[in-house]
Order: sequence, then C-alpha cells, then structure tokens
Amino acid sequence: MNASPAQRTLTIMVALALAIGALITAFPFLWMLLASFKPQREALDFPPTLLPLAPTLEHYVTLFVQLDFGRYLVNTLLVVAISFLGLLIMAMAGYGFAKFEFRGRRWMFFLVLATMMIPVQVTMIPTFLILNAMKLTNTLAGIALPTLVSGFNIFLFRQFMSTIPDEMIEAARLDGAGEMRIFFSIIVPLAVPIFAVQAVLTFIAGWNSFLWPLIIANDQKLYTLSVGLSLLNQQLAVNPSLQMAAAALMVVPMFVVFVIFQRHIVQGFTLSGLK
Repeated sequence: MNASPAQRTLTIMVALALAIGALITAFPFLWMLLASFKPQREALDFPPTLLPLAPTLEHYVTLFVQLDFGRYLVNTLLVVAISFLGLLIMAMAGYGFAKFEFRGRRWMFFLVLATMMIPVQVTMIPTFLILNAMKLTNTLAGIALPTLVSGFNIFLFRQFMSTIPDEMIEAARLDGAGEMRIFFSIIVPLAVPIFAVQAVLTFIAGWNSFLWPLIIANDQKLYTLSVGLSLLNQQLAVNPSLQMAAAALMVVPMFVVFVIFQRHIVQGFTLSGLK
C-alpha cells in the first residue's frame, strides 16, 4: 500500500531530525580527528577552522617516537589479550549455570549477581593486597588479572546459553560426546553472537583501563594508553593537536571494533533477553 503524502512528509521529517541528531553527536569526534592533523600554530588560531589547512602527521610521529606511546600501545594490547582468556572461563561458568543441576547452584549464581552490586573501587584495596602478596604488583599480569572474570559477563553468558535447546545437548550425549566436546563443538559455535558481545566489552574495558593500571604499576614502562594520555594534560594549553592525536589513538580502534561486530552485538543482546 502506497504511503500518503502526510506519511511521507512525516518520514522525511523524522529522518532529517535523526540525521541532525547524529551529526551533533558525531561532531566532537570529527573535531577531535580533524584537529589531530592540524599543525600546532593552526590549532591555536582564532577563530578556529574545522578542516586542517595544512594537514600533517607530525603529532602521531611525536607520540610514537618521542613520547613512548608505542610501548603504551603494546602494553594495552597485552592487557587486552590476557583479558580475552577470561572469556573462555566465563563462558564455561555461564554454561554450567544454564545447563547443569548441582547443589547450591542458585546460591552460587546469586553470589555472582551480588558482585554486580559492588562498586569496583570498593574491591581495589583488597585486590591490590592479594596481588601484592602474590608478587604481581608492577606487572602486566597484575594489571590484567582482575579483568579475567566479571559477574555481569557470566550472567550474560548464562542468559544466552539458557536459550540453547536441551534436546541438542542430550542428543550429543547419547551419541557418546563428552562434556568438553559438547561445549567446544556445539555450544561455542552457537554462542558466537554472545562471544562477540563479550569480546567487544572486554576490549573496551581493557583498552580504557586507567585507574587500576595507575594504582598497580609504578613503572612508567608498564603504563597503558589511557594512563599515557593523562600524562599529556600538561600539553593541552600549548599543543592541543597533540592531545587530540592521542585521544584519536584511544577512540578510533574502539569505533572500528564496534563497527565490525555491531551485527553480532545487537543479535547477542537480543537473544540474551537484554533489549
């Protein structure tokens, strides 16, 4: 059925309003990205210009050559890689809570949910004392270990895996498949959407980690990108383009990861019952 002129007008107005809202939302990101290519003198001009008149990569070169951001980038990637190991642990925990009956399951799952109510800042001192006793302070492992397991991520895995039919698992058991084979051959392939969601959440958490690396590491060689970015605050008044380049280095990879996995993210949240 053809839409009436009034409906077409309404659709155009809604699309126009959404486009304007999207442009307003994205403008700070675009300004940051474009400003990172401006020479220092041009960045301090008034009135400011949106597009760089003489684009340059000197600020990115400065970050990696003079300010050791290459080391910060490697540290951040290592922390994220270690954090990814926790995905398998949390997936197994979620699968156990969703598909196995054992004594105390409800209370254990209640404790997992209860950890979601505790602010991270409350647990930082006990976590620091534990890692200090284990001689893991001032190490990349000490930075990444607290991110291996999360109550929210276990809950998300459990919610998704509850939607997998029990009959499929029972059929595999009747065919002689062991529990590990069932998990890796059936559950993991079916859980690709939720793994994508968890991978993005884990990447964002590891990539943006600031307070914990600052507390656990006193060696500047172990700093992550977000900590390195905070060190540039003193540069803001004299070289805003350098600050914008460092901020772009933090934001652009997360944007790229989200664009790549956005279909799986929406599907994972939908199938998990979190709309």
